[in-house]
Amino acid sequence: MAKQKRLPIPVQRALRKLGEDIKDARRRRRIPTRLMTERAGMARATLTKIEKGDPTVSIGGYASVLFVLGMTHRLQDLADGSQDVTGRELADERLPKRIRLPRNQGPHKQNVSDPTDEQ
Repeated sequence: MAKQKRLPIPVQRALRKLGEDIKDARRRRRIPTRLMTERAGMARATLTKIEKGDPTVSIGGYASVLFVLGMTHRLQDLADGSQDVTGRELADERLPKRIRLPRNQGPHKQNVSDPTDEQ
């Protein structure tokens, strides 16, 4: 059996917090574990792992629990591009300083129709 690679500490902390938040959300909604596992279609042991932030549980398991809690919208925004500050900064660094048309397509040679032209 292959030895499992240890996750970086910040990732472990984030998963642990996610698990605790899921557990708190379930308890605030007064959903017993038996009912949660039935609705999410999983074993009790899987829910226990999720609530502990276990990284071996599939993202589908986490998604099922979030669905039962009515929090699926939070999942779909995890890697939303509008929130990706680093990605946008990197893309902005690669923006060209100047934009030039190829020589054979100067402004007078473009095949662009004028929307005001009527036929």
